Amino acid sequence: MAHAAANGGHDAHAHDHEHDHESLKTFGFWIFLITDVILFGSLFATYMVLHQNTNGGPTPEELFKMPGIIAETFILLTSSFTSGLAVLGMNKGNMKQLIGWLIVTVILGASFVGLEVTEFITMVNHEGASISTSAFLSGFFALVGTHGLHVSVGLIWMIGLILQLRRRGITAVTKRKVEIISLYWHFLDVVWIFVFTIVYLMGVM
Repeated sequence: MAHAAANGGHDAHAHDHEHDHESLKTFGFWIFLITDVILFGSLFATYMVLHQNTNGGPTPEELFKMPGIIAETFILLTSSFTSGLAVLGMNKGNMKQLIGWLIVTVILGASFVGLEVTEFITMVNHEGASISTSAFLSGFFALVGTHGLHVSVGLIWMIGLILQLRRRGITAVTKRKVEIISLYWHFLDVVWIFVFTIVYLMGVM
């Protein structure tokens, strides 16, 4: 009886320790997100200072093809919605729904990156607009490229998480990881809305 009580106490202690460990990791992610906010804030500020310095090169009005940009925006916003559906599936304990929506999110995110890379290649090869052409383009590629890199990292992270979920199922650890990747993805969506408004819309107006 005493042995069973001791075991029960040990299990409760282990569970509390695991919970504290997961909470600490979530807190660490919030710190990372704050540093990312500072990073993007600096890149936006730099772009705003440089965006009129075209050095006789292509201007935003000449470069930006809005139908493609609008398609990118729609795809990324939809992927944020599907990542939310994945979390919803997880909270219901529906493993199939969780993995299914994560896969859809990955496909949408990869489509976004594909369109962005195509946009960059077109600018460099057909418009002669590279990162060294002007201060405006340096600020543009630094800001939009950093966001695209973050999306690419998120995709690799999400694929790794899908494989882990297949192997381990929904545990306290995988649940925390799904919640974090979903939060990260929503954050990238918010950043993109600012990119779309400040860089593209203001650029063509």
